[in-house]
Amino acid sequence: MSEAFEGSGRLAAAFVNRGTSSFIDFLGAVNPDLLPGRREPFQGDSSRLTPEATTIVALTFPGGVVLAGDRRATSGNIIANRDMDKLFRTDEFSAVAIAGAAGIGIELAKLFQVELEHYEKMEGRSLSLEGKANRLSTMIRGNLAMAMQGFVVVPLLVGYDDSREEGRIFSYDAVGGRYEEHRYHSIGSGSVYARGALKKLYRDDLDEEGAAVAALQSLYDAADDDSATGGPDVYRKIFPLVDVITDDGHRRLPAEDVERLAESVVQGRSERPDGPTAPLR
Repeated sequence: MSEAFEGSGRLAAAFVNRGTSSFIDFLGAVNPDLLPGRREPFQGDSSRLTPEATTIVALTFPGGVVLAGDRRATSGNIIANRDMDKLFRTDEFSAVAIAGAAGIGIELAKLFQVELEHYEKMEGRSLSLEGKANRLSTMIRGNLAMAMQGFVVVPLLVGYDDSREEGRIFSYDAVGGRYEEHRYHSIGSGSVYARGALKKLYRDDLDEEGAAVAALQSLYDAADDDSATGGPDVYRKIFPLVDVITDDGHRRLPAEDVERLAESVVQGRSERPDGPTAPLR
């Protein structure tokens, strides 16, 4: 980065002064063109420039939160990617998932990871979950110009709040509005179907595996009605990704565990294609 050096070959003052605890503010001062929202507006049809990442679900259970996403990315009516990873660990106790313009969403998630790491190094402590939610809101607002061009990114933030001893879910709109969701939520093109499934399947006493199964069932329902959402592909061994965050931190469920749960869902659908039913009373 040539901006790091002055004419004498020494590091610029911004790199040696303590400065702000926000990496985004630092980058904006040193090289603002690297920020996602500072690019020149695109003229023309943007619909096929980047794949679209779709359906994400999250739900809380006693002691934590589960985040799950399908693997499909689409470009118009074309399947652009069958095994995309849309879930990003942002620090030990939080994760972000993306829906919308995939390229910008991935860049936003990785920049958010660096933002949290930078804060922790500068301040000597982790940002609170509320603080993380607010920082992400500011970052999304910075992408407004790109969103107006059609490159909309809508993330979902989940994390474990040690002050409340519970998992929490935060959703966002395209202009950076932040909203806390309770119990469960879904984003992406298949979200309306996934949320309908979760409404019937969710229980307050779900354990970790039960929450993971409910997430997989809801993604199956989304894939059943939304062509942009990918369901379990048992022949290619491509299954949804599932992250769990508890007071022990973030971890991704092993592929073999997700495969076992997903295959049980598929087997159940062979007997009951519309999935499990909720009791009427």
